[in-house]
Order: sequence, then C-alpha cells, then structure tokens
Amino acid sequence: MNKTIQEKHTDISLFENTPLIRFIVVSLICAVFVIYPNIACFSWDLARLAPDEHIPYIAFFFFRLFFFTVLITVILWYNVKKLKTPSFFDRVLRTALITSIGYLSYVLISVSVRKHIDCFTGLLLFQFFVACALCIFIGHTSHLSSEKRRKEQEIRQLKIENLQSRCDALINQINPHFFFNSLNGLTSLIRKKNDENTLTYVNKLSDVFRYILQSDRKAIVTLAEELEFVQSFRYMMEVRFANKLSYIIDVDPEKRDLKIPVLSLLPLLENIVVHNVIDSEHKMEVRIWLNEIQELVVSSPVFPKISIPETNGTGLKNLENRFSLLMNRQIRIENDNSRFTVYLPLKQG
Repeated sequence: MNKTIQEKHTDISLFENTPLIRFIVVSLICAVFVIYPNIACFSWDLARLAPDEHIPYIAFFFFRLFFFTVLITVILWYNVKKLKTPSFFDRVLRTALITSIGYLSYVLISVSVRKHIDCFTGLLLFQFFVACALCIFIGHTSHLSSEKRRKEQEIRQLKIENLQSRCDALINQINPHFFFNSLNGLTSLIRKKNDENTLTYVNKLSDVFRYILQSDRKAIVTLAEELEFVQSFRYMMEVRFANKLSYIIDVDPEKRDLKIPVLSLLPLLENIVVHNVIDSEHKMEVRIWLNEIQELVVSSPVFPKISIPETNGTGLKNLENRFSLLMNRQIRIENDNSRFTVYLPLKQG
C-alpha cells in the first residue's frame, strides 16, 4: 500500500489558516458583547448630556468599540497563532499582561479627553477582564482542539503504516513458496529438452515475477490486472502439467474494474496444485467467475493426494488476513469433498 495518506502534523484548530479579516469579525462581535452595558445605556447617557456634548460622547463611544475590537484582535491572534504553550496558567499570565498594557493605553487616551474619563470605574475593569477571559477561553479551546486533531492524525497515520507493514509481510510470504514451485516446473521442461516451451515458460515466468515484485507498490488492484497475471500463471501450469490442468475464466469485461487485493488468486491456484492429484485420470479444471453479488469465485474439483502435503495453511490464512485488513470483509470457503470453492469479495473502484 504505497499510496498511504501522508498527513502533515500541522496546527489544526478552530482558526486554522484563518485570515486576519475573520479574526477582526470575531473580535468585533466580542467587543460588542464586552461593551454591551455601554450600548444599553447609550440613549440614556446621551439624553442627560448637553447638546454640545453629544458629538464628543458619540465619538468616544465608537472609539471605545474600535479600541476593544483592536485589542481583542491582537490578543486573540496572539493566543491562537503565536502562543503554543500547553500550560493554561502560562496562557493566563501572558494574556493578562497584554490586556494590562491595553488597559494602560486606554487610560492614557481617556485621561487626554477630559470629559470622558471612565478609566477607573468598576464597569471598565470588568470589561477588560471579560475581554481577557474570552481570548483565553478561545485560545485555549483552539489549542486543545489542535492537539486533539493532531493526535487523531498521528493515530490514523500509525494505523496506516501498521497496515502497510502487515500487508507487506503477508505478500512477502508468497514469494519464496511460489519461487521454488516455478523452478521445479522449469527444471522439468529443461529435462524434456523442449527449447521452445522452455523459452515461453521463462517469458511467462518473467511476467509473473514482475507482477509479484511490483505488488509491494500497491495493495489493491483491479480485477483486470489480477486476471492478466492469471493468464501468465495459467500458461506455466498448463505446460507444467501437460494440459492435464486447465482454467476456465468467465468474467464480464465490464466488471473488470472492480478492486481486489493484489495476489489474491496466486495462493488459491497454488493450493490446487499442492493438495490435489493431477494426472490423466484426474484432470483438473479450475473455474473462475463472478457471481451475482460481485464475488470472484474460484472453484475446482477435489482429488486429494494419498499423502497429506506438508503445509501449514499459510496461504489461506494469509489471504483471509489481507481481505480482513484491506477490504474489511471476509472470504468464504466451501468444501463438500467433491469441489473446493472460495468466494472473494470485491469492491467498487
């Protein structure tokens, strides 16, 4: 499974890749919330002022809104984008420091405007406290969200890498077993001194091994690719058993874009050769077709050997494990002592 998801451990939070304009919008909403008492009292305060004081009061009111918007934007940006500490206490101290600097700036500006000195009221102190608390809450929540998603990504990536390793290990189990069987077939042809068949066998063997060696680059292939591999394998087996072994493949070309784990058919076709007598009296006909529920069916008659082959069942266990890992589905096996049939689930591309 080479095309694994390469997920970068970036900062994923509620404000990931958020442009400054969005921070300003959020800050404006927070600023309106913070100065809501001033908004609620705006008409009443304006009514009790002399007419010549209306414009200065309105101007200072909008200045207050603008000041809190800018202050919250700065604190919020710092909390989300710059402050990466996991310590909540450290976040509180740093945010409180910036808020205090903002408060002192507000005091200096307020003092310079004689008629609008409200910098020592309990309400204003409370408003700065609320602004500070909002930014701390949003910043810390964003940090926790970022950490949670980063850990989820790491876990997902570890699962994918583990899956890759397990699939590679399972596929690697196939290669040595098939290699020795293929050499036995080649040795038989060489002894018969049939150069033409030997050369064709070597070419088909080359195609088969090329497919096997490339199998570590992808975990799942199309049914068309797998059946093309079977055609090369088919020639080798038919030559090896002097046409006492034949294959009937009946799969609709329109269905060959369905997906299947790579090298799913090799262990099944090899098992047929390993566990059965194949001779003039026991001609083996292997059928491969697609049933109505989109399962690839591999079926063959059962001609058991007198002596039980020394195998550990790795082939079928390997196949079951790979289907479980890659398809999240199980293969089905039927054996009524006359036919051995395996059903391989497929999936859409």
